[in-house]
Amino acid sequence: MEKDTDMNASLAMQQYRHNHVQGGVDEASPHRLVQMLMEGALEKIMAAKGFMANKDIAKKGEHISWAISIIDSLRSCLNVELGGEVAQNLTDLYGYMEQRLLEANIKNDPTILDEVGQLIIQIKSGWDQIPEEYHHTSSGN
Repeated sequence: MEKDTDMNASLAMQQYRHNHVQGGVDEASPHRLVQMLMEGALEKIMAAKGFMANKDIAKKGEHISWAISIIDSLRSCLNVELGGEVAQNLTDLYGYMEQRLLEANIKNDPTILDEVGQLIIQIKSGWDQIPEEYHHTSSGN
């Protein structure tokens, strides 16, 4: 009986998280959506590092793959024609991060995860400093 209660609580928590995130996405500005993607990538990288430390290879790989997918989404949102050199530099940096995450997965190297996490934090820091009046315009990150 206790196991059923734990399972129901787990399912309820998953549903809450899904609804909470979905509600946040539905109401988010383009600016906030990019922030959420960056936060999600950081979360997946931190989780992968924990799974790496615990030698849970399957979950480590799953979370690294998820982080790569998020970074690929960020890259696909860029408009190099409109964003020029900045957008091109971000495109290149996102590609570098994806390659480094693959390498971290293969080599089981947490220092590479730290490197990519720091790069995302730096990009996010700049993104977070964009003035409020530009948050609702649609432009590449």
